[in-house]
Amino acid sequence: MAEKNYTWHKIFDHIKEIDWQENNMAIVEVNGKKISLTHFNDTVFAFAFKCPHAGGILADGYVDALGNVVCPIHRYKYSLQSGHNISGEGYFLKHWPVELRDDGVYVGFEKEGGLFGCLK
Repeated sequence: MAEKNYTWHKIFDHIKEIDWQENNMAIVEVNGKKISLTHFNDTVFAFAFKCPHAGGILADGYVDALGNVVCPIHRYKYSLQSGHNISGEGYFLKHWPVELRDDGVYVGFEKEGGLFGCLK
């Protein structure tokens, strides 16, 4: 399988700049689009702002002990690793790689179409 080609966007100079909520989630804007972040098991994950099912704000939910983001509305669960809906409803959560580099925190969006087709 070919490695994906990403455009990397710096979102912070350092991980300590992220304004984590009590539930260890944050909302950030990248090129005018909101996305969610969480910090779980020493890894930062980036994923969609809203649940693909009913549009719940995912940063208002939580991450369970198994590393699944849980929507605050209907409690649908999505794997932080793959975006797959693990509670059985069949939805998929858009997610992106995060890199912690010496000069900052970066989120990668696929070059073909980018974030929701808006970032190139």
